[in-house]
Amino acid sequence: MEFGIIGLGRMGGNMARRLGRKGIRIALYNRSREVSEAIAAEAGHLACGTLEELVAALQAPRIVWLMLPAGAATEDAVATLLPMLDAGDLLVDGANAYYKDDQRRAGLLAARRIDYADAGVSGGVWGLENGYCIMFGGSDAAAARLKPYMEALAPSPTAGWLHTGPVGSGHFVKMVHNGIEYGMMQAFAEGFALMKNKPGFDLDVGAIAELWRHGSVVRSWLLDLSADFLAQDPTLESIEPFVADSGEGRWTAFESIEQGVPTPVMSLALMMRFATQGKNDYAAKMLAKMRQGFGGHAVKEA
Repeated sequence: MEFGIIGLGRMGGNMARRLGRKGIRIALYNRSREVSEAIAAEAGHLACGTLEELVAALQAPRIVWLMLPAGAATEDAVATLLPMLDAGDLLVDGANAYYKDDQRRAGLLAARRIDYADAGVSGGVWGLENGYCIMFGGSDAAAARLKPYMEALAPSPTAGWLHTGPVGSGHFVKMVHNGIEYGMMQAFAEGFALMKNKPGFDLDVGAIAELWRHGSVVRSWLLDLSADFLAQDPTLESIEPFVADSGEGRWTAFESIEQGVPTPVMSLALMMRFATQGKNDYAAKMLAKMRQGFGGHAVKEA
């Protein structure tokens, strides 16, 4: 056993389960020991109570795979693990992270002769059954060591995973992937809103979503998911109109500015998420007051 996963949330936990189903036994650590033990019992893995215990359980040279939130949680884990790892070990950040952080960490670990790879993983809660799409950056040696795990995690041994290039490239590709995802989701949302609100036609948006799944040029997994929930509740009246944003959308916008490459669809999709979070409320109030000021238009009181 040379492979360990740290962080067993929705994605990390299901990745551990999928490896277990493929007959690969690994070590697990989660902040909540109960989670580690439950997944270990289910998948045939080894639950560890501390990071030290996980590192000690792995045969050198080790592969330690992080599935932690970007930022402080990952930085703290890397700092804690650094003195525990040996030359020749491989540390992988398999969660969502900013690619420039990967490049910085790789330099830090290289001084200790510890290899580093960054893996962008897509597949969501369906990855356990369908397999994950994995794009990872790192050295050729790291890619060779990760290959059997990629083959097990992906939809098939020959499809759904790619060594994209040097450190940072995996998370860069995943960042762009998620920026595209933002734009696709926004386009679907806007289109269905137009149909739902069209007076006189009484359009069945659930039936239309199902229709488009068959032969249409806009058919996709996002459309499949939309058809499923619209068939159950086409009004969505119980859903609060609030959409969170993760780091990838913001990082994609930063990259667009840095490169000077226009990405209006992806950037505007990010702005629309900000609007749902109440961050447009003050601006809307300003607009209402300006309109009242020059035209005497009524203002709706809160």
